[in-house]
Order: sequence, then structure tokens, then C-alpha cells
Amino acid sequence: MELDAAKQIGAGIAAIALAGAGVGIGMIFSSYLSGALRNPSAAASQFTNLLIGFALTEFTGLLGFVVAMIILFA
Repeated sequence: MELDAAKQIGAGIAAIALAGAGVGIGMIFSSYLSGALRNPSAAASQFTNLLIGFALTEFTGLLGFVVAMIILFA
């Protein structure tokens, strides 16, 4: 197998993290919205947890993207 083909395959596998991040962000916001609609008075206290979960999930996706770019161009 040539090196270029191996780089393309590795970058594709590393990019799967982007799909996982999209699904994770959707689940985080849907759970928050569901809980906020059931108990509106508790929504404000859970907003910081929402942002922390969003940031950690987004970081996972960005880390996968960076790894894919490093594999391709390094």
C-alpha cells in the first residue's frame, strides 16, 4: 500500500469523530430542551451544564479534525 493511500484512509477514520460530535451535540441540546420544557424553573440552573457538555463534545470533534489534518499534511 502506498503512503498516500494510507494517509487518506487514516484521515477518513479520524474524521469519524466529526460525525460523533454532531450526534452528541444534538443529543445534548435535545435533552436540555426536553428537560426545560418539563420544568422551566430548573432550566436556568442547568444552562452551565449545557454549555460545558457542548464545549467538551465540540472539542472532541475539533480534535478529530486536527488529527485528520495532521495525518494528511504531516
